[in-house]
Amino acid sequence: MNNLFRLLFSGVVLLLSAGCASTTNNNFNSLLWMQSSAEYKANSLQTYNAAMRNIDAALADRRWTAAGEQVGDFSSLPPAVVMDIDETVLDNSRYMGKVVLENSAWNAATWDEWVAMKEADAVPGAVEFINAMKGKSVRVIFISNRECRNGDNPGSGCSQEADTIENLAKAGVHGVLPENVLLMGERDGWTSEKKSRREYIAGQYRIVMLFGDDLGDFLPGVKKDITPQERDRLVSEQKNNWGRKWFMLSNPTYGSWLNVLGDPKSRYIRSY
Repeated sequence: MNNLFRLLFSGVVLLLSAGCASTTNNNFNSLLWMQSSAEYKANSLQTYNAAMRNIDAALADRRWTAAGEQVGDFSSLPPAVVMDIDETVLDNSRYMGKVVLENSAWNAATWDEWVAMKEADAVPGAVEFINAMKGKSVRVIFISNRECRNGDNPGSGCSQEADTIENLAKAGVHGVLPENVLLMGERDGWTSEKKSRREYIAGQYRIVMLFGDDLGDFLPGVKKDITPQERDRLVSEQKNNWGRKWFMLSNPTYGSWLNVLGDPKSRYIRSY
């Protein structure tokens, strides 16, 4: 029996190395859920439907702001919604699919290749919501951690920004201006921490809603040097914002939720 077990085990190892290694990737089930489940689509549609139900109240109340960075008298500023892009408006699961099937990992070179292809589909509900904002004279501004490595100022057109705008148009979001796409590295101080970019927008617009797939799309200081318990506490403290001013999209494949966990990650699994 022991010899048979060793033989079977060797066969499994050979199969994995011959092309079935995708099943060993940690993202396999997460990606499968995003790409194939009706539940993922329902969750996204639910999020954007909730936003549509709240937008008129947000516009009518001049004291309404969704951004903690918004200070002073902002009542006369024109309204805007601020949106992350990846896994909030554009679905990059096909890129993640390549990573999973090749049992590899995210890297900047292959990511740039994917961005340049401009083939990401829209997250369910996102295009309809964004286009509805045009009819309400609400500016849609995108804060993304896609990286503008040219160090250009907003509107000067680094390749990552141009590719992103073209991809948005292909997905159904037309007429996006370069100055309304704020990429990481586009200005000094625009790091992966989005607080400085929210402050920049808050000086020009009344931010009525925030959309993202990561806690860092809503709050500063939550992407490193923080425990999962502290992040949970912050979410609870902001319970009145979720589904009213703040709208979270589901992303089980990557994000700061994973980065803040120490190794071994198995210690975070609860059992009975």
